[in-house]
Amino acid sequence: MRLIPDNIDFAAYVQDEDDGRADVRRASEWADAVAKYFHGEEEQALGQATPWSKVENRLMFRPGEVTLWAGVNGHGKSGAIGYVMLNAMVDAARACIASFEMAPEATMSRMCRQAAGSHLPTLELIDQFHRWTDDRLWIYNHRGRVTPDRLIAVSRYCRKELGIDHIVIDSLMKCGLAPDDYTGQKNFVDSLCILARDTGLHIHLVHHMRKGERETDMPDKFGIKGAGEITDLVDNVLVVFRNKRKESQLEAETDPAKLEDIAKIPDSFLICAKQRHFTWEGKISLWFDKDSQQLLEQPDRTRRYIDFGAGKWKQEWKR
Repeated sequence: MRLIPDNIDFAAYVQDEDDGRADVRRASEWADAVAKYFHGEEEQALGQATPWSKVENRLMFRPGEVTLWAGVNGHGKSGAIGYVMLNAMVDAARACIASFEMAPEATMSRMCRQAAGSHLPTLELIDQFHRWTDDRLWIYNHRGRVTPDRLIAVSRYCRKELGIDHIVIDSLMKCGLAPDDYTGQKNFVDSLCILARDTGLHIHLVHHMRKGERETDMPDKFGIKGAGEITDLVDNVLVVFRNKRKESQLEAETDPAKLEDIAKIPDSFLICAKQRHFTWEGKISLWFDKDSQQLLEQPDRTRRYIDFGAGKWKQEWKR
């Protein structure tokens, strides 16, 4: 893991120096792409897969797109994204996390648990994990509010100078925009979409949802806070929902047989509420492993760990 400090001169990265001439191209350059659209595979699998094999290629994190991760506070958005970023790093992608509410050591501690598949990684595993993240993971070391221009500059710097494939901005509410500044929110998200499209960077933007009448009610994209244009502009909208009703049932139940049945109910859902370029929308059932902080795709699935030597996930649990 490497830190991107605040003392870098980001001014040069606020604006793109390209005057646009390179973007004016002959329409015939897209002939192969159009042929593939009509006569190739129905949906191309280009992009980073999720950590859950049952999803297959129905949901991909493709270059040049912006994914909005939404959810009620405390429902596990940041943890889910950290797990997704680990999976991307296993697949040789580079990531940067800009978390303005969590200290770097807190972010890395959770990701270390996810990578080790353990609630208490050994000192050796902690050292191996951090050495493995070099040239794979960067942390933008800034706490508190940050301006939209700075975020654009940091994102462009990460792509241009470090070859970053995925950047996580956690969260929109820390980007110097008032909750009722709908124009500012729209313009910032539009700038992120343009930056992603022009550079090939995939931007993961975390945002909050309005609290409904009951926290047990599953939300949809219309409950996302702020300007309505946010969901219109981004390419993908994912909603993380924690099954609070199940948690209440587990706390109230004492019968072992009923507890076993309740355990089969999903702990969380990842709801794909929008994909601009893929046709699939729906929800994925997930089970939360408290010790490893991993989201598992089946209730009987064992946690995984990363073999840092091979750079691959292994299914067998390793203490």
